[in-house]
This record gives sequence, C-alpha cells and structure tokens, in this order.
Amino acid sequence: MKLLLFFGLVAVALAEVKRFEGDKVFRLKPNLDAHVTIIKDLAKSIEVDFWRPDSEDLVTIGTDVDIQIPARYLNLVYATLDQSAMEYEIFIEDVQSAVDGQADSGASPRAHSYTKYNTWSEIEAWIDSTASANPTLVSKQVIGNTFEGRPLILLKIGKSSTSTKPAIFMDCGFHAREWIAHAFCQWFVKEAVETYGSDTEMTSLLNDMDVYVMPVFNVDGYIFSHTNNRMWRKTRSKISGTSCIGTDPNRNFDAGWCTIGASSDPCSETFCGKTPESEIETKTLADFIRSNKSTIKAYITVHSYSQLLLFPYSYTYNLAAHHSELLTVAKGATAALTSLYGTRYTIGPGATTIYPAAGGSDDWAYDLGIKYSYTIELRDTGFYGFLLPESQIKPTCEETMLAIKYIATYVQKNLY
Repeated sequence: MKLLLFFGLVAVALAEVKRFEGDKVFRLKPNLDAHVTIIKDLAKSIEVDFWRPDSEDLVTIGTDVDIQIPARYLNLVYATLDQSAMEYEIFIEDVQSAVDGQADSGASPRAHSYTKYNTWSEIEAWIDSTASANPTLVSKQVIGNTFEGRPLILLKIGKSSTSTKPAIFMDCGFHAREWIAHAFCQWFVKEAVETYGSDTEMTSLLNDMDVYVMPVFNVDGYIFSHTNNRMWRKTRSKISGTSCIGTDPNRNFDAGWCTIGASSDPCSETFCGKTPESEIETKTLADFIRSNKSTIKAYITVHSYSQLLLFPYSYTYNLAAHHSELLTVAKGATAALTSLYGTRYTIGPGATTIYPAAGGSDDWAYDLGIKYSYTIELRDTGFYGFLLPESQIKPTCEETMLAIKYIATYVQKNLY
C-alpha cells in the first residue's frame, strides 16, 4: 500500500501544473550600464523568465526588457528597481489571470477551431482531416519523430503535378509558448484550401509552386506548454550531465553556432545544444530542407512576439549579400500587413534590428542558398506578450496572411 502511495505521489509530482498566481511581467528600461548590471545580477540571484530579449546575456542599454518575476520575489525587485531609479512599467499584473484569460474566443473547447489555441491532438486530427478532404491540393508527410517519439508532420500544399515545382517552406512553433505562431500555420492552410480557385493570387501560387507547412515544429514542447507549464520555451530533450531539460531549437542550427546571443549552459533558455543539430527536431528539419534545397526558394519561420519581420543575419552584424532586395520585399510585405488593421511592424536584419543570436534557422537556410529567408514575429509588442488572447487570433492571422502572400507572390515572380 505504501509503495502504491509513493508511486501515486510521484505521478502527481510529474504531472504538476506550474501556476503563476501573483507573478508580474515588468518592462524595464535600462538607460545606464548600472541598470544592465542590476538586471543581470537579478537573473543570477533569483528565478526570472526573460520574455524579451531571450536571456540576460542580450540585455543592453536603451533596449526594453520584458521579464516575468515570481510573486515571492516582488518585494526584492521593487526595492532594487526603486533604489536604482531605473524606469519600469508593469505590463501584466497577474500572469495566471492572463493565462486563464487567453481563452476568450467563445470557441468550443472540445473541437478544433481556427480561432482558438488547439492542443496537439486536435491539430493532429485536423491535419489528417484536411489532407483527406483535399487530396488534389494537400498531402501529409511524416518526416521524422521528436525526442519523445511523436511524429514531425509536414503538409505539402499545391496543385498536384507530375513535375517537381519550386517551393516555399514555412514552419511555426519553434518555441513552445508562442501559441499565436502555431495558430497562424493552421490559418494559412485554411486560407489556401478555402480560397484556391477563387482568389487569383492564391490559385496562381498553388498552381505554380508548392508550400510546405510544418504546423508545429516543437511538438513535445508545445504539448508540455498545454499540460504542465504554459511558459515553456525549449524542446524536451534530456541532456547528459544535467537535470535541466531541453535546447533552444532556434540556437541549434549550424549558422555561427553558439558564437553570440546563445548559451552553452543547458539550464539557459537560449542553450545552443551540445553540437549543431543535436536536437532531433532541428536535424530532421535541416535534413528535409537540405534534400530539397534545389526546389525550396523561400524559408519563413513564424514566431511571437514583437511585430517584426527579420531577415539575415542574426549571427553577425555583416549585411547579407541580398540585403537590399530582402529589405525591399520586407517593406512591401509589412505595408500589406499594416493596410488591414494598422498594425505596425519593424523590419531589418536580426542582429541590428533586435539583438545578435547565433544558430537560427533563417540564417542557416540563407547560407544554404535559400535567398528569401525570413523570420516573422507576430503580435503584440508586449501588452499581452506570449499570452495573446484568442480574440486576437483572427485579426492577427488575417493581417499576417497579407504579408506572407506578398512574399510568396514576389518569390513566385522572381525565381532563381
């Protein structure tokens, strides 16, 4: 009986859901070297979660820092900030309330919906039904498995053809907690299927090209963010020599790997992994793109938050060889996006626009020879951050479709 009780307690502990009652998200405004030092010291002395930038190593003068502070450390943090005279705002008063408040769309919690944050099992069933309902336009491919053994699924969207067509590759959900990103990939597939044959631009695109869509890249992490810890970011791989779990997949590609803006500490949110492509998910995606690089003409990776459209490079301050063209396309894409609801995006190379970060998938794809390589960071700019309410899924996806269609149409007309 005692043994059963023990195993029962262990099971409960393993399934424990992390709660965030009383946690707050601060926006800090470091204007002095001393402020930067204070933020870095806080990160070393207490448990904090950097929302933007991704870690304390990326904190610099003049760049806002969004940081989640657990309730138990608030008095210490208030005292430290007041003493330093650093400017700050509180963006989220209670993180748990914001987590609970995300589900405000009125969508059924028991079925897949394009206006709610679907679970992996709902997305997996949706993938199957979408592919089977549209056999001449959509095909499903399992390209590998995650660390925990789940399928890594790709949808190929395009009019069936006997010849190989040029393609665009788009993935969503590198970072588990960026739920609006996963929602966008599903929305894109919906729009492609529903508007093919009626929308001139989409019809032409899918007649001439294929679009590979990976609706959830970091499947294990995404599931964990639903079941255990809403703020989980990394993969769920186990690393020898540490109890810390997971790697940042967007620091794990062989593009200036682990040289800048990434950490070799397995407990860091920006851990670059033991080696480039150490993560099975990263290697699987890279292998697929490598084996199809002659046909893939654009790579788009969807993240949140900050309202940015970025292009190479992030691992160096050097400009990409095709900088002016990538910038021109980004200007057109964000102008199209802004035209719908007035949402404003910032554009530019990753390193100079936000901060340097090595090992990213967009830089890797560009260096492989995929010229049109972009990272898009969706809504918002921090008011909700990663906890964007479901009521914003539809407008976010509608405006983002305009940007993605702009890029896709440009690529279609400028094949190389």
